[in-house]
Amino acid sequence: MKKYRNTLTIRGLDDAVIERLKARARTKGRSLEADLRDLLVLTSRQPLVLDAIAEADRIAAMTPLDVPQTDSGALACAGGAP
Repeated sequence: MKKYRNTLTIRGLDDAVIERLKARARTKGRSLEADLRDLLVLTSRQPLVLDAIAEADRIAAMTPLDVPQTDSGALACAGGAP
């Protein structure tokens, strides 16, 4: 098992927030630290919404403005095999 030495301190959390987090961990039979560690790892792996918006903007910039666009709803209503 890999040992980690990094420590993260979070200041200024409301007591009610801490109590809810402790209750959440207890319902899963886990320590607060273990539950928060897993939550942080999971969250760190999720893409930022801003990244998705930037990617959409990048793709939109590659689409020529002078080419007529087809309404995907009209295509879906037209039926037929793809």
